[in-house]
This record gives sequence, structure tokens and C-alpha cells, in this order.
Amino acid sequence: MKFVELANRNFKVMWRDWISLGVNVGLPVALLLVLQALEGVDEFFAPTSLAPGIVLFGFVMLTMTSAMVLAQDRESSLFDRLLTTPLRANDFVIAYSAPYIAVAFLQAILVFAVAAVLGLGTEGNVFWVLLVLVLLAILYIGLGMMIGASVPYKVVTGPWTVVLLLTIFGGTWVNLEDIGGPFQTVADVFPFAHGLEAIRAVMIEGAKFGDIFVDTLWVLGYTVVVAVLAVHVFRRRMAG
Repeated sequence: MKFVELANRNFKVMWRDWISLGVNVGLPVALLLVLQALEGVDEFFAPTSLAPGIVLFGFVMLTMTSAMVLAQDRESSLFDRLLTTPLRANDFVIAYSAPYIAVAFLQAILVFAVAAVLGLGTEGNVFWVLLVLVLLAILYIGLGMMIGASVPYKVVTGPWTVVLLLTIFGGTWVNLEDIGGPFQTVADVFPFAHGLEAIRAVMIEGAKFGDIFVDTLWVLGYTVVVAVLAVHVFRRRMAG
């Protein structure tokens, strides 16, 4: 548990930054309120279909925030001092990830709470929705750790934009079935579309775990790979 003290410091830094925290938590809710008004145009924008995509948009915002915090710290004298401690690469990754995992849960709770007021419902087992969301939250924060450990602070937005676009065209608030073609083909290679498909299948169609097993496996596989790569990249940065 060597990472606990650093994690506590990162929690304090995060909660003291009210502007960043407010944007990360408030913007997804605001976007939900705006886009659900289009329900009359396309049923895709009904709360039950739209809310999971809005949650993923919130997660991708945390990818950028966590990457920027890590990259900024990595370029500071604080990080030089931290490298003299007995912390290992995985300790750093966990300590920087934990605060944003907590915010991800807060984002999801608020989005689904507001969506419930707007008419959200679920036909299936909520546990499977939570399982996929937890995996996705870890995946997005892990991507933030990879970016923050790999690139300078000033260019964090570059790789983050790629993650953002893959998320949007993975079906957050665009219907992949309507787009089709190469966009859908590319989206199916990445875990974001699979995660959304699994969540929506449970909530809208009442799908059981066997029905979403393959999609969940895609998300789990990417999450494990990203977590391992985040630790590996961090270890190389420490050695360098």
C-alpha cells in the first residue's frame, strides 16, 4: 500500500480544483439535457439510449484531465522527489488513477439520475451495466495514464483528441447503424462501441450476460492491455 500517501495527495489536488471538477461532472449532465431534446427527431436520443453514451463522454473528459495532471507533475520538481521514494511504476499508476475513478463513478451516478428523471428505464440486470461501466472507467483512466506518462504536457490534447473521436464515432451520440460503412467497421475494432452496445442491450432489450459476453470480453481485453501498457510506459519513464 505504498501508493496511499500519493493517492491522498492527488485526491486533495483534484477536489481543490473546483473549476475542473465542475466541468468534468457538470458538462456531461448539460449535454444530456441538450441532446435528449432531440428525442422527437430520433428515438436514439431517448434517455435510455443516450445516457450510456453521455457517461462515456464524461469518461473521455477524465482521460484528458488525468493525463494533463500526470504530465504536468512529471515535468515538475515534485516528480523528481517522488522518484527517490520506494514507489514502483504500478504504485504511481494506481495513485494517479484512483481519484479519477472516483469522479467517473460520480459522473455516471449523476448522468443516470438525471436521465431517470427524464424517463430512463432498464429492462435487464443493472449489475451487468455496472460491470461494463467499471471496466470502461478503468480503461479511460488507463489511457489517461498512458498519455500522461508518454508525452509532454503541451501536447496531451493531441492523443486525447484521437480517443475523443473514437469515442464519439463509437456511438456516444451518433447512431452507428445509421452511419454504417467504414465508420462502423473501424468502430468495431475498438472497445468503446462494444461497451455501449453491451450496456444498451441490457438496458433496452433486457439482454443477459451471455448475450453481451463477447462485447464485454472486448472491453475487458482492452482494459487489461491498457493497464499493463500504462505501467510499462511509466516504468520506462522512471528508468529514463
